[in-house]
Amino acid sequence: MKSILVIGATGQIGSDLVPELRKRYGNSNVVAMAHKSQPSAELSAGPVEFADAGDKEALLGVVKKHNIDTIYHLASILSAKGEQNPDLAWKVNMESLKNVLDLAREHKLKVFWPSSIAAFGPTTPRDKTPQRTVLEPGTMYGVTKVAGELLCNYYFKKYGVDVRGLRYPGLISYKALPGGGTTDYAVAIFYEALKAKRYECFVREDTVLPMMYMPDAIKGTIQLMEADASKITIRTNYNFAGISFSVKELANEIKKHIPEFTCTYKPDFRQAIADSWPRSIDDSQARKDWGWKHEYDLAKMTKDMLEKLREKV
Repeated sequence: MKSILVIGATGQIGSDLVPELRKRYGNSNVVAMAHKSQPSAELSAGPVEFADAGDKEALLGVVKKHNIDTIYHLASILSAKGEQNPDLAWKVNMESLKNVLDLAREHKLKVFWPSSIAAFGPTTPRDKTPQRTVLEPGTMYGVTKVAGELLCNYYFKKYGVDVRGLRYPGLISYKALPGGGTTDYAVAIFYEALKAKRYECFVREDTVLPMMYMPDAIKGTIQLMEADASKITIRTNYNFAGISFSVKELANEIKKHIPEFTCTYKPDFRQAIADSWPRSIDDSQARKDWGWKHEYDLAKMTKDMLEKLREKV
């Protein structure tokens, strides 16, 4: 039976990933690791450890204590927060990844590490962005993702570490609050639609970005990790796509459920970040290699998101 450690378990992805992994592998076999954030009651239903992934010895202690064989390393400073403190973004994002990869090399661990559409930049083709393309990001977050992809590929080729990853698009979830990313408008808009019936968006209404509903992201993440190693042809990170839509299209879809909802627009520094990212992603390599296929379109996601958030809010 697998023994899994999820680093960054209280974040947007971890909040959904940990419960799903526990369903598949058993509650006691999936350890949720947090740094400062207090885990939810759901995450606390299984083993929880508090440690800093930047502290290799502390991380090693958790690995040995639980006899870990697989790590999902999700802890990261995201794009918008990373621009406010680039030094911290580099330190958190890169030092922790290096620690995880070194432990994986020394103890034969399997690793998942996510990249992002932030790895792309203004010189990247913005429509149907190919798997192999120009990576010249304009944010420190993006720089750490490109460096991280190369580091993962290096550890695979030099040391044989079974490290796998996805370039996540903007992720939309009802469990965790927005965490400082440029695509977080697509989460915040739902909360404000239900609470205030209005939302002021920090990017233009015609801004189109690749997005994905969290259930699809979790399904694809686990599919990738469960795929036979012989099928994995990309050891930097796979392009990973679901749906692309503009802010106005999302607002209009919400209005079908909340007719009085209004959305206004006041672009800030995040607009330039969004304008440097793709509008759509070509993820045909993931679909070919390990059978990736998304389930949620804009309408299905919006309906489910509002239903789940009504219960929460």
